[in-house]
Amino acid sequence: MSLTDRILDGFKATLGARLVNNIANGLLLLLLARFLLTNDQYGLLFTIISIVAVAQLGADLGLARSAARYISEKKETEPSVIPYLVRTSLRYRVLLLGVVAVALIATRDMLATVLEIPELSALMWLAAGYLIVQSLYSYHMSLFQGFNRVNLSAVLEIINNVTRVLFVVGLTALGLGVAGALFGYILGAALATAAGLVLLYRRFYTQYADGGGSKSLRNRMLEYSVPLTASHSANILDRQVDTILVAFFINPVAVSYYVLSKQVTEFVLVPASSLGFSVSPAYGEEKANDSLDRAARIYETTLQYMFLLYIPAAVGILLVAEPAITLIFGTEYAGAAPVLQVLSVYVVFQAITGVTTQGLDYLGRAKTRAYAKGATSVANVGLNIVLIPIYGVTGAAAATVLTFGIYTLVNVYVMHSELSLDFVRIGRSLVLTSAIACGMGLSVLFLVPYASSIPALFGVIAIGIAIWGVLVTASGVIDPRETIAQLT
Repeated sequence: MSLTDRILDGFKATLGARLVNNIANGLLLLLLARFLLTNDQYGLLFTIISIVAVAQLGADLGLARSAARYISEKKETEPSVIPYLVRTSLRYRVLLLGVVAVALIATRDMLATVLEIPELSALMWLAAGYLIVQSLYSYHMSLFQGFNRVNLSAVLEIINNVTRVLFVVGLTALGLGVAGALFGYILGAALATAAGLVLLYRRFYTQYADGGGSKSLRNRMLEYSVPLTASHSANILDRQVDTILVAFFINPVAVSYYVLSKQVTEFVLVPASSLGFSVSPAYGEEKANDSLDRAARIYETTLQYMFLLYIPAAVGILLVAEPAITLIFGTEYAGAAPVLQVLSVYVVFQAITGVTTQGLDYLGRAKTRAYAKGATSVANVGLNIVLIPIYGVTGAAAATVLTFGIYTLVNVYVMHSELSLDFVRIGRSLVLTSAIACGMGLSVLFLVPYASSIPALFGVIAIGIAIWGVLVTASGVIDPRETIAQLT
């Protein structure tokens, strides 16, 4: 199978899985926000999930991604060390996980006091359980990516997200509130983790002759996990600490506005994250084969598609945010609309970063990325501390956009230093796509006042997509028939 075919197959599997997952999560989001939890409870639930995500840093420490990087390399050149890499990385993961889970429980009263949310203390027991299963789930996701079997990662995603919806909705409908929702998250991740263990053992661990490993290999894996830990930690600062700061400076209701807006952007970003996850191992393979020119063309084409999808998407989000939030989630979430409008710019940056960062890891540039991510994440925390007291939850969104934009530009520059990108080609695509977005946006702007009901809202969105399709086809930036043929 050719490299293009493998990328496309991985992309289709990952995209399909994440579409299923996001439909499931979108349904869960709607049911929790509109029917099952108050906005105060909704904010509390995702404050806890953000705390777990920060705690998970200590349990992960970049080990899974480091192991994935060496698995991707060694399966081509020295397959007998694969079992050693798997069991060594898993052993360290479980050890760290136990330490962090105990620490989370030990500090539960302090967290409840600092955030002035008394309910946190009791709920941290469930949070520790979620930490354990979520960390092991993400471990398997990373390793399957290293084996270039992202279709198996897709299977785990579907198991986790679909079963989560069933358990969370069922338990909260029984009146168990935030505790029931958390337990539903635990059950979904636990089932996915169990499936991951079985697949990892049967499909990979026992399929390679076990030649053992060396301390040198172990030390290289641990050493490479350090910059990955730094960059992942900084990413969590960007994605989760701001949520905790909103809870600290304002209240869980403001958290519900912020989290809801971010969840909407994550739904929109499914194609970008799917493509980035699928294409990243190819950069490492092409570098190993001294085919950097080919890797550069792959990346430039990927960027072209990201511009084509996400610059118009950002314009659309900016224009329909207010009616969409109030019509779908209710007027009690109207405060999320300005947050989502600010985050529409973040969508573009995140799309570009989504197809860049993991590629840099496979190219061996994790350390450089870690420096950039660390600096911009610290700046993000500082800006949040300054802007949230002044501008409220919208200030948190603005801080994210400013700092993440800088990080995105640095990532593209580092990729250029590795692959020598054609910026004329990239710039031409950016200008043309921006013109398409403006044309579509003018049409949508005229129609937005008529979006007074959910059917009318979706009608406006459908018309905007249709106009986008016409403009894309007329511009000749892509051949839609060729694209459809490749994806089918």
